[in-house]
Amino acid sequence: MEVLLYLVPLAIGLGALGLAAFLWSLRNGQYDDLDGAAWRAIADDEPAETSSTPAHPASAQHR
Repeated sequence: MEVLLYLVPLAIGLGALGLAAFLWSLRNGQYDDLDGAAWRAIADDEPAETSSTPAHPASAQHR
């Protein structure tokens, strides 16, 4: 039962650390735009390459 004297404060400390990390992430805007990153990954904003030269010289050797 003496182990509870160490484990209970350790559990409370870890819980407080997790709460502090959550509050820090809230204040730094981690949850402001939840859908934006997913839509940016899907959106195709870059125009297609029209030049005939390869973008990287090493990729031309494999053709």
